[in-house]
Amino acid sequence: MTQLLKISLPDGSVREMEPGSTPADVAAAIGPGLAKAALAARVDGEVRDLGRPFDGDAELALITAKDEEDALELARHDFAHVLAEAVQSLFPGTQITFGPATDDGFYYDVKAPDSREPFSMDDLPAIEEEMRRIIKADKPLVREVWSRQQLIEKWQSEGETFKAEWAKELPEDEELTVYWSGEPGSEDGWLDMCRGPHLASTGKLDPQAFKLMRVAGAYWRGDQNNAQLTRIYGTGWLNKKQLTAHLHRLEEAAKRDHRKLGREMDLFHLQEEAHGSVFWHPKGYRIWRELEAYMRRKMDGGGYREIKTPQLMDVRQWTQSGHWGKYAENMFAVPDMVPEVDDEGDGVARPTVEDDADWMAIKPMNCPAHVLVFKQGITSYRDLPIRLGEMGCCHRNEPHGALHGLMRVRQFTQDDAHIFCTEAQVVEEVRAFCKLAAEVYSDFGFNFAIKLALRPEKRLGSDADWDKAEQELRDAVAEAGMMNEEFGWEELPGEGAFYAPKLEWHLTDAIGRTWQVGTIQGDRVLPERLDATYIGEDGDKHRPVMLHRAIFGSYERFIGILIEHYAGRLPSWLAPVQSVVATITSDADGYAGEVAAKLEAAGIRAESDLRNEKINYKVREHSLAKVPHLLVVGKREAEEGTVAIRTLGEKEQRVMSLDDAIAMLKDAATPPDLRG
Repeated sequence: MTQLLKISLPDGSVREMEPGSTPADVAAAIGPGLAKAALAARVDGEVRDLGRPFDGDAELALITAKDEEDALELARHDFAHVLAEAVQSLFPGTQITFGPATDDGFYYDVKAPDSREPFSMDDLPAIEEEMRRIIKADKPLVREVWSRQQLIEKWQSEGETFKAEWAKELPEDEELTVYWSGEPGSEDGWLDMCRGPHLASTGKLDPQAFKLMRVAGAYWRGDQNNAQLTRIYGTGWLNKKQLTAHLHRLEEAAKRDHRKLGREMDLFHLQEEAHGSVFWHPKGYRIWRELEAYMRRKMDGGGYREIKTPQLMDVRQWTQSGHWGKYAENMFAVPDMVPEVDDEGDGVARPTVEDDADWMAIKPMNCPAHVLVFKQGITSYRDLPIRLGEMGCCHRNEPHGALHGLMRVRQFTQDDAHIFCTEAQVVEEVRAFCKLAAEVYSDFGFNFAIKLALRPEKRLGSDADWDKAEQELRDAVAEAGMMNEEFGWEELPGEGAFYAPKLEWHLTDAIGRTWQVGTIQGDRVLPERLDATYIGEDGDKHRPVMLHRAIFGSYERFIGILIEHYAGRLPSWLAPVQSVVATITSDADGYAGEVAAKLEAAGIRAESDLRNEKINYKVREHSLAKVPHLLVVGKREAEEGTVAIRTLGEKEQRVMSLDDAIAMLKDAATPPDLRG
């Protein structure tokens, strides 16, 4: 008698199924509604096709559109395959390479036939229409297992040189799979090499839930020495409503782009002569200074002592800390230079490099230098915790293509600090930091989620130390009352730093995007590697635990996030110019000067606009510059000692006495941490 398979479901029930049964069969047995809604299956924790037979007894969870994360990844993977099929259908002779799902869509790298130019934006509408035809045809997506030799022969016979090259490198002892779109081997069947999984058919996709966005150049295997390909990007969703919402977010994001607003507001610029570094203009640097002053007040109130450490340190120090082995390719390093008189005999000393010169590296992070400060003198357990903070300028050799405005730069400044403490103090120090970070993000109008990034596969330190460090962070968040849904608590396996687990703060901005900014890490590795010690109550030397922490992350990136979050309309206390006094006629020039002077005396950053221009022109110009408050004065206001205030974003203006206006503007200009 054939032994039935036992399939355990999430509700605790068990279904007995015939050998050879599939998750689709289980869905059908439960009911037609579930059979229609099911998109894929999680079998013993692995996402699989609905039509793939069970290997034996198994735990099964069926994936539907309600399981949005899994469903989106499946849909985007399928959209990528449909894209490749559509391109080859429209343009025979096109070679395909690979096409993964991305965070908001998919792409596929293809090489146009030699008979035509590379694909361009003009080709996208026709490709979209062909994709919709394939989706509406509801072609089955069928998995098959092939040998490596079968794959090689298939691709070579069809002139797919890129796929053939990749197939030759696949291991013979692994299960190699292909997926057919359409009946295998049929006239309209289309095949691609893929691990899967996929939806049951192309018709499971919504033909109105995707859009091709752009094309870009790419190189085979990312190597500029290889053939150039065309990368076609698309965005894909589960339904049209999600697509529409995403396109609206993109439109809003374009309006809020910090690079565009930075130019319009005259905050900063970037140029090739210092690629990856920022030229701050007076108005932009005023924002920086306000943030820096705010953070200093927070650090002073939290018991931090500010220090300043060198930009250049000997490479041997970075080797000892472990950073040289992990980050060398991202560090700027130079040999120590020795001045010598030039051979031309002109008396000018020029630097040369000796054969045995020591190498110096510009710091990519502040931590090793802070350990060196901690190690000066003898530290007692009574001195702990010691909190050392630095507005530390760092440099990292980020790839040219990864640089992005203020969000990804090569030179950046962190609101960095390191807390040296005993093991018994760790939980309380992290708890206090959780509270401090929450205060800061609240002051800037952000909601946030807290996530715990756990040990990566490649790491330093013992498992026992990692166990302890991870649990300390959990305990601290729990004691801060933040390990719950309100704060989006989540654990992220494998995403910790190589030396320590970390708590991450993910901010949500005004249009729903998330930004990972603040972190705190519980590190036992660096104190060991750099021999940091304190004298314990027993008179012996002990290792401190080192907590690495930042709230802004970097000033550059945080300012970029603020600009986009507020669409340039920064809170008055952060605005470079908080008020402009604009005249209606030249009769009010003298009064405007008095108003501006009184505003400045009250600590309000003010300018006056006395130009011979119409007031509507001035209002429009200062609105584009995102000035929070415009004070309009004419002959009547001068006679009555009043001002007409236009607040950015409000339609109506208010007329009030100058004293009342100053009081209102002074309150708006006061940083939130200094308000009563």
